Amino acid sequence: GFFVSLRGPPIITPPQSAILGMHATKMRAVVNDKGEVVARPMMYLALTYDHRLIDGREGVTFLKSIAQKIEDPSRLLFDV
Repeated sequence: GFFVSLRGPPIITPPQSAILGMHATKMRAVVNDKGEVVARPMMYLALTYDHRLIDGREGVTFLKSIAQKIEDPSRLLFDV
């Protein structure tokens, strides 16, 4: 993120209907498929949206699609 924040909801300001927060990327301990603890880069994503305009299902679907494209950039090329 711009201010190197790890968490925190982005704030909507009129006339915005939604805003995506992409926070700082930091190395975190995660367990891989083999059960080993390894360091991997992790980033928190936050989506704030006006529920009068955007239904929760569509908001979560959009956020998950962004996360998948960040995890695997080839999805951007093939529009998967």
